[in-house]
Amino acid sequence: MKYLFRSLSYTMLMLLLISLISFGAIHMAPNSFVGGELNPNITQETIAQLKAVYGLDKPLWRQYTDWVYNLSRLNFGVSFVSGEQVSEVVAQRLPVTLWMNITAMALTFALSLWIGIKAALNYGNTKDTALIQFSLVSFAMPSYYLALVLMLVLGFTLEWFPLSGLHSLEAPDGIGYYLDMAWHLTLPVTVMVFVGVGSLSLYVRSLVIEILKSDYIYFARARGIDEKKIVRYYILPNLLPPIVTMLGLSVPGLIGGSVILESIFGIEGMGQLFYLSAMSRDYPVIMGILMMSAFLTLIGNQIADAILLKLNPFVRR
Repeated sequence: MKYLFRSLSYTMLMLLLISLISFGAIHMAPNSFVGGELNPNITQETIAQLKAVYGLDKPLWRQYTDWVYNLSRLNFGVSFVSGEQVSEVVAQRLPVTLWMNITAMALTFALSLWIGIKAALNYGNTKDTALIQFSLVSFAMPSYYLALVLMLVLGFTLEWFPLSGLHSLEAPDGIGYYLDMAWHLTLPVTVMVFVGVGSLSLYVRSLVIEILKSDYIYFARARGIDEKKIVRYYILPNLLPPIVTMLGLSVPGLIGGSVILESIFGIEGMGQLFYLSAMSRDYPVIMGILMMSAFLTLIGNQIADAILLKLNPFVRR
């Protein structure tokens, strides 16, 4: 209970500081939703009316306190652009982003573990060199470039996959609806997995190489234990703590989405919503997405720390 109380207190304090810095930075940015910069035909009377409607005529500290009060009631405000509640706007975009990012993250971690362990077990061999080269190409590959190449080759030339959108013009019902959506998400998920697997696999490889230098690995091999059991009972348990930490840091990406990929493939997800909101200075939507991401980041770290307490008893000391 003491650890839980300390963690919750830390989370609330960090959320308050993040909200304060984010709120100030957004409002100090040039241009505004009601200003003449985004709409040169707007009159000063209309600007004054819009500021009064959205509360932008109040002092900045008053706007922040009002926003914090509404946030404490789980009210993220109303979107300037659509006039809908921010929670409703996010709820419309969140499912597809979660589906895409959870799939990509699971595939990325699974493939990175396989590549990293395989490369470390073949340290210095040709297979290790080939896997390192693949990881370096993945690490250096820009996501937008790979997306355009796949769209050109697999989408436009071969016509294997759709170029954009989430559904076909005549989307089927039932399970076919979700299969059609998975077909449309194949290219963006492939790009996300390929771009993300490089750095993580190199990280796993370095960890496994250090584990293989441990005394218990020498003793296990001296006893004649085969490589599969060494990987299962010696390497994977020692890889869990850093992998759990990496998973905790990856949690905010589940709703943050990929701004570039969602814009290229025309996917109406959270990344595209955040980009459009930033361009139109839709303050309530921007703050809502930022606070959700910050909350997931902090909660992900706390969950990762709690799991580490169970996995590694030495952490408690």
